[in-house]
Amino acid sequence: MLPREPYKGLTRKLVLAFDVGTTFSGVSYCMLDPGEVPVIRGVARYPAQEHVGGDSKIPSILYYDLQGDVRAVGAEALQESIIEQAEDEGWVKLEWWKLHLRPKHLASSHIRDGPLPRGKSAVDVLADFMHYLFQCARTYIQESHLNFWRSVENSIEFVLTHPNGWEGQQQQQIRRAVELAGLISSKEEQSHVHLLTEGEASLHFCVTNVIASDIFSQTPIDASDYSDEEDQSDSQGVIVIDAGGGTIDLSAYSMKLLIAPAECRLQGSVFVTDRARTLLQKKLSGSDYSSPNIIAQMGAIFDTSTKLRFRKPDEPSYIKFGTVRDKDPKYNIRSGQLKLAGRDVADLFEPSIKAIFEAFEQQRRAASAPVNLVCLVGGFAASDWLFARLQEYFLPLGLRFCRPDSHVNKAVADGAVSFYIDHLVSSRVARATYGVECITPYDSQDLEHRIRQHKSFIDATGELCLPEYFESILLKGTQVSELREFRKSFLKIRQSPGACKSHSSAIICYNGALQDPQWLDFDRSSYTPLCTIYADLRELSRTLHPKKSTLDQSVYYQVEYDVIILFGHTELKAQISWKDKVRPRFRLSIHFFADREHCKGC
Repeated sequence: MLPREPYKGLTRKLVLAFDVGTTFSGVSYCMLDPGEVPVIRGVARYPAQEHVGGDSKIPSILYYDLQGDVRAVGAEALQESIIEQAEDEGWVKLEWWKLHLRPKHLASSHIRDGPLPRGKSAVDVLADFMHYLFQCARTYIQESHLNFWRSVENSIEFVLTHPNGWEGQQQQQIRRAVELAGLISSKEEQSHVHLLTEGEASLHFCVTNVIASDIFSQTPIDASDYSDEEDQSDSQGVIVIDAGGGTIDLSAYSMKLLIAPAECRLQGSVFVTDRARTLLQKKLSGSDYSSPNIIAQMGAIFDTSTKLRFRKPDEPSYIKFGTVRDKDPKYNIRSGQLKLAGRDVADLFEPSIKAIFEAFEQQRRAASAPVNLVCLVGGFAASDWLFARLQEYFLPLGLRFCRPDSHVNKAVADGAVSFYIDHLVSSRVARATYGVECITPYDSQDLEHRIRQHKSFIDATGELCLPEYFESILLKGTQVSELREFRKSFLKIRQSPGACKSHSSAIICYNGALQDPQWLDFDRSSYTPLCTIYADLRELSRTLHPKKSTLDQSVYYQVEYDVIILFGHTELKAQISWKDKVRPRFRLSIHFFADREHCKGC
């Protein structure tokens, strides 16, 4: 366990971390008292799960009635009385709804989106679910720690996680959902909301619970052994695989550094179950057991038992769904059990396993330091077959491979709290290229320019230019510290000072394969707008001096400005700055939320 220092803050505070997963969700928390050593705890009691004792997760399920009101959430939605009432009254059941938020650039042709309730967006559903989680956390803390909640209810820091592949749009949706859920009362309180990737949260869990101990390593990884200036070429490289319900996130770290862009694949455990349902439909077609209700029942049983128990492809697996009266030897059904060939079950895992191998090799090739340790966490990590297949792959490569003995399904929530109190991060690698659209002077010697000559035009200065040029500001794979700025200078040219009273710059993300993308008309689908920064230049426009065009001596006005991109503590920040005689360097900034990773001293 990584030792912690006493909390140095001056006032009491509560940290709440929400892990909203595709299949299961949970909350972890930490009570920060001045002078006391922080301890991470989990909410271990939820409605309709009181009898379980110590269960740290609830199903990510909601029921809505026909008016769009929430009727049941979590374990309550699995109660027989609720299921019966839902059928009688036509309620809408939502499972795997988190996948509605996925970015367009992630491969998702294998995903079939279920319908959302009428008048409800995925953000609304997320808000309803987070509101429920918050109520559960508040009740649990009030019951477990007398008089504590009242002292911190206005001093709460929220840490919310999302898959590695979620980007600016998804992060903005999460922040909007936080407001709708009532976790904060105004946009000004967004400073108390912290977003980070599930991969980074899992890293913190592994650092504090696995890597820092000698359980899995004879040579523990100790951040205090290294300084910023020391040569880190011999430091241990760690890839954390967070195998969850919807996504599989891989993050590669070394001492104080993210050493490769994060990877995300939509091949979590729910897709093994989805492929199982497809297999069942095929195998039972024409039998008395092919109805949608029976297939759904078998799929649910496969998900909770058969999938987890599967270990060997040369042994059959069983789905026990009925009574001894249920039998049809022609379809391998006897005594209420469906027999499946082990090889068929193994094949259901293969797309997910291959996705992990592919993402791992991608990270290992891009890593700036050798990788010698792999940690597997997440709910999908409970699968012995997944663990065995990964172990079979990693050990011949000379890599140490480990899976924490317990609480792997708490890795994200606990790690998110650790992120806030330990802050084991200081540098990161950009997983995409960020820049802006602009025009560029025409160069007749450049082949790419000549190809686009038909698009050329003469701007207000009298110069021949080309549109749709992408000026990159931060290139994919660039490793940066938290405080480093990336900036490029641009000109705003207009034919009247009034047209210079305002300005906007759209920040664009490029997710394609090009190392240095330059043209928006090539590989167009890989460009995604992240945000637009708006600047009020009314005061500046009064100080502008007219310039004359070299073509016809017509008048134009010019504003010089910089677009700046920074990696903050957990999210990207974009800014505009410009030259002003009254205020020599005025900077307008707007936060936007794009995925990134970083690490300090694992």
